[in-house]
Amino acid sequence: MSATPDDFATGLARLVRRILPGAQGIAGLRRLTAGATLQTWSFDAVDVAGTCIKPLILRRSPGGLRAGETLSLVNEAALVRTLGGRGVPVAEVLHTLTEADALGDGFLMLRLEGETIPRKLLRDAAFAEARRRLVAQMGAALGAIHRVATADLPPLPLRNTAAMLDSMQRRNHALPQPSAVFEFALRWLRTHLPADPATPRLVHGDFRIGNLMVDRQGLRAVLDWEIAHLGDPAEDLAWICLPPWRFGQITQPVAGLGQRDELWRAWEAATGWTADPARVRWWQVMGSLRWGIGCAGMCDWFASGRDPSVERAMIARRVSENELDLLRLLASEDPHA
Repeated sequence: MSATPDDFATGLARLVRRILPGAQGIAGLRRLTAGATLQTWSFDAVDVAGTCIKPLILRRSPGGLRAGETLSLVNEAALVRTLGGRGVPVAEVLHTLTEADALGDGFLMLRLEGETIPRKLLRDAAFAEARRRLVAQMGAALGAIHRVATADLPPLPLRNTAAMLDSMQRRNHALPQPSAVFEFALRWLRTHLPADPATPRLVHGDFRIGNLMVDRQGLRAVLDWEIAHLGDPAEDLAWICLPPWRFGQITQPVAGLGQRDELWRAWEAATGWTADPARVRWWQVMGSLRWGIGCAGMCDWFASGRDPSVERAMIARRVSENELDLLRLLASEDPHA
């Protein structure tokens, strides 16, 4: 039986008192997301006078479950801890939950001040200065991520490009109405399949506006590491440039903020490597296909009742957008398209 809200709050206060000197309780406890298995809670650790001594976030799975190919929360916490000492902008992890904590699977981290909502970051006057800096900052952050020595990392899955293609093929064929455009893209991807990198690197896997914490000065932290893996750094360089993450600013390929050359220059300065436009383009096609098939699968989530939220239904309707993105990309001979 799951804990009651009062039991959860009591257990969380007990944990905070144990691990944070001077903490006497918690205040302002509220849930930020409505995931079926993963929860995000925001609260303050307070002293005897009720004054905040630490603003905190708890990422938690009450039953210790993570779906699909995501990392366990224990491994995600270990990864974020490692990256914090390697120059990657992340929030500090303060504690990984244990069985004795009786709060499920998860970790406690410092809550940072900033914004993640793309609409605000791309339009609000408060972030005008940040917008001028973000593309270069994102390139530098990706460079820091990709340069981390993999021997220092916790266990991570290795993504093989050929195996990923096979998975996409199966998922397309499993759809109630397989997409001819997706099949065309799969054939192009097989024809132009690059060799896997000789040295797989850490890849975030979902590096985009919405998974970045931004304040008025620019990038504050990279969030949501649950699909991090070892693979090709070009995957991250491509993913941030997909049309869905431009939010209407279609001529600004890097998250609706700027041009690829600026992103690549910052990444090259951070890594000492040279970006390969053809390789990044392959991953753009793969990324658009992956997102398109993911959107198509949302219809089943919504119709089956697994997640009847309006958001799922809206995402399911975007399959045609991804098909158009793929056709435009494949019709272009420009490797920067």
